[in-house]
Amino acid sequence: MAMAIPKIVFAVTIMMTTLLALAVIGLSQTASQSVSAQSRPAQAIPDSPAPDSVAPEPASKPGKASKSKNETLTVAGYPGEVPIVQLNDKSYVDLEQLARLTKGSLTFKADQIILAFSSTVAVPAPPAEPPKPKTGFTKGFEQASIEQMGVIREWRSGIAYAIEKSYPLGDDWVAAQRRNADKSLALATAAASTEDDHSAVPLLSAELNHIQTLSDNYLAMRQNAQYIPPDFLDSDSQSQQVLNCARGLAAMFAGGRFEDVAECH
Repeated sequence: MAMAIPKIVFAVTIMMTTLLALAVIGLSQTASQSVSAQSRPAQAIPDSPAPDSVAPEPASKPGKASKSKNETLTVAGYPGEVPIVQLNDKSYVDLEQLARLTKGSLTFKADQIILAFSSTVAVPAPPAEPPKPKTGFTKGFEQASIEQMGVIREWRSGIAYAIEKSYPLGDDWVAAQRRNADKSLALATAAASTEDDHSAVPLLSAELNHIQTLSDNYLAMRQNAQYIPPDFLDSDSQSQQVLNCARGLAAMFAGGRFEDVAECH
């Protein structure tokens, strides 16, 4: 029994020594791992995206050029055309094609590109302005009008002479005067070209109608065997209108511009 006690004590001592050694080894490994963890840089752990968050849009990519289907560039004065290319909502053309179109040349100097157009192609002139309408009386119209007024003056002078001398005039004489007056008026109308010319034609026609009315009144008085005093034309209103219209027309043509003559209406 005495021999068993020392064995038990020895066994307990060995067991305690073993446990203490294991504890020391465990502490040493823990300290070594802690030092190793501190020597490495810390890495951030990414947060998980929120359920409703929107993923960021990717960075914008370079614009893509696309050739326009129908658009082309045309330079005035040069035949042909150059296709237009669209890039980022802007229009571009190829410089070499543009140089060929304009028969020009490209020169490269350092960071500059010089495009020179050809000077042999004539640029079309702008459309000519329409000619401005002429004013005043044309020479041809004025001469024809004066001739027509001379025929009417002779017509009235013939009636005045017949009344003064009591010389009867017939329908044939009046018809001949009418033909001469119509011919002169037709020449004046054909020669009219300016606005003033055309405005004066109705006055010439009115004067012809006045002398025709005066001539018709004279013939009616002769047919009725009515006495006609020698100074009849000086007091007759129709005869005075013929004279006043003729004076107004003469003053108008002397001025070279159309002015309405009230006595002719």
